[in-house]
Formats: sequence, C-alpha cells, structure tokens
Amino acid sequence: METLAQVRSPATLERLLCHPKLPLIAGWDTERPAIRIWEYTIGQLREVGTVGADSAVYDTIGYDRFARTPSAAWHPDRPQLVVADRGSTACWTATGTSRLDGVPPSEYHRDVAFSPDGRTLWLSPAGGEEGWESSITLDLASGATATGPRWDTGVEAYPGGGLLATLQSDQGATLVLFSRDTGPVLRPVRRVLVLDCDGYETPIFSPDGRHFAVRGNAYDNSLEVFEFPSLRRVLGLTLGEPSPGYPYPQEWLDRMHAWSRHNVAFGPLPGVLWIGTPEGVVIEFDIDGKQATEHEVLPGSAVTALAAVAAGDLIVAGRDGTLLVLSVGRTDRAESSKTAVTEFLAGTSEASLVDMDQLDLTDGTRTWRPGDLETITEASESDPSWLKIQAAINTLT
Repeated sequence: METLAQVRSPATLERLLCHPKLPLIAGWDTERPAIRIWEYTIGQLREVGTVGADSAVYDTIGYDRFARTPSAAWHPDRPQLVVADRGSTACWTATGTSRLDGVPPSEYHRDVAFSPDGRTLWLSPAGGEEGWESSITLDLASGATATGPRWDTGVEAYPGGGLLATLQSDQGATLVLFSRDTGPVLRPVRRVLVLDCDGYETPIFSPDGRHFAVRGNAYDNSLEVFEFPSLRRVLGLTLGEPSPGYPYPQEWLDRMHAWSRHNVAFGPLPGVLWIGTPEGVVIEFDIDGKQATEHEVLPGSAVTALAAVAAGDLIVAGRDGTLLVLSVGRTDRAESSKTAVTEFLAGTSEASLVDMDQLDLTDGTRTWRPGDLETITEASESDPSWLKIQAAINTLT
C-alpha cells in the first residue's frame, strides 16, 4: 500500500463521495452542514470549492444533525455536484454554486440522486402535498416534474449498468429495492432484499458486480455483504459491541460513534472489501477466503471516512483532518458482468405495489413468496424483529 497524495483538511470529514468517472471528491464537514470538494491529480489533492461553508455549526442535539445534514450527488459524467437539504437545492461547478430552480421545498430531510443518463434529478421524499410517501423527479432540461415511489439514503448504480439499488426504510424493516436503470422514474421490481430495523447507508457494489455491501443499522454497527445476482448473504459482521438495549449507556454510545458510518469501500481488487477502523487501521478483507490483513494508515487518528475513486485508489479521511490517497497495488478495475443483471431481471418483474406481503423477499438466507408472511404465527429469538412483529400480528388476528 502506497500513499500517493496527502493534505490536511480545514475540517474533519465524516463522509466521502467520489465522482464515478472524474478525479473529484466531495467530503462532509463534521461540524456544520457543509461539503468540501477536492480535485485529485497525480501526487496532489487540491481543494476546489465548498458548499455551505458559512453555515451555523450543528447543535449538540442529535436531531439537529439529522435534519440539517445535506445530501449530495455527482452528475454521472460532468464535474457537477447537486446538494440538497430541506429548504433548497444547489448546484456546484468549477465556476461556482447556484440555486437549482424547480424543486419544491420539503419539511422533511431529503435525499438526492441523478438518473444514470444525467437528465433527471431524483429527490425523496417529495414534500409538499405528496408528503413522505413518494419521491419527486425533475427533468433538468424542461423543468417538468413527476412523482415516484419513496426511497431513501441515495441510489447506487450497478457498475455494468442496467440496474439501480436503493432503500425504503421503516423502523421495523428496510427493503433493498432494485430497479431497471431506464426511464425517468424509479420502478422497483418484485425481488427484494429485506434487512432488519432501519438506519442503513446506501448499498455499494463492488467494481466487478459480484458483491454489494450494506452498512448500518440504527442499533448496531453492522456490516453485511451479499452476492449478486443471487442476493445470498456471504458476510455479516458487527463492528464493535452490539446494542445492550435501551436506554443505551453513554460509554456504549461513545464506542459505537467511534466507528464511522462511511468506513467501507470496494477497491480494484476482486473480492476485497476495505474497512476503516477507529484505531487508524484500514483492514483488507478477502470476502471469499474470510481473511483480513491490517494496514496502519493513520497512526493515532481514527478513520472517519473511506471511499474509492474511479481509478480504484482509496481515499481515507482521519479524525485529525488528514485526507490521503492510497494505492492498493492495482490500477485497473475488474469489469462487471452484464449477464448478472440480465439473469436477475429475468427472474422477476416490475412490482405494482411495494408491500412486503406482495413481494418476493429474501434476507440472504431464507425466502418468502407473496402470501407466506400471512401464515407465520411463530418466531424464534434469533429471528429479525420484523418477522417477530409479523408473527405477533398474525396471532392476534
């Protein structure tokens, strides 16, 4: 592992988002609702812009951070970053930041994403009269808007194209929804991955498309990896100690928060997941061999964010403000298989309604067909909470 570039950021960064094609990196400020943008060239990181740098700092109350932290998305081809919050939507380019018109404000925290062709902006929830249960699409050329299904935490494109993944979260269960990447509105298919509880981050695909990882949840420092297209779970970890139950002891909260929520990335090496730790170590985890190799990257400073640039190098942010680029020994990324998406879509169809009782569900181990959940009346202690709730409801009715 070799350090290719290193700078000291004016602020500690809690999340990194790399442009899918260009050497641009966005980083979320931990102290205020601001995003800083860097350009990466060979041997150099250079800050080229900010959005929200004059914003007031977050209150110590956790809800203030949740309500005010902006969402952002890179245009799939252009050097353009759209940043959204409850009140407005802004667009950053190298020439400056401007307000994006045509997007109605929302009383809810809002997520933003581009369609794969870059022509449409997706925002969820819709806000206004549409409220929480739908999303809104904005045609950037005409300004026309339409409504779609509710989604949250961002939209991830399959590296070979043809498929999108996002989440629809509820307190009891989270659905990982898959959609074809054509059309201005997300249209989920019937085959769905179900996760326990809520509070997950956006799924991330490996460059070769063989795996995707989900970081969460609201109660545990969980990390799960699934195969694609089978959706079979191949890895489940708890980073740190599991939840001791409510009310949470302060010492447990401190340890849990020491782990970044954005500390995993797939680099160019097939079957390898990279994990940043509170000790400044980056773990190289071989998914197939279940082997871990530790790399001391930030001695004495926790890894607060981890991501991979389009070329495959890792970007690491530290608690002390360090931002560095690491080479992991390979410059070419393995190509994803287009047949995997074809196989996945051939075995499902568009969902007329996103409802757990009407979908083909899997948790990575078991499957449930439409109608199966209506007959469940018993659940074990090891079953997820959403299944226990369903069994209890069926027993009462």
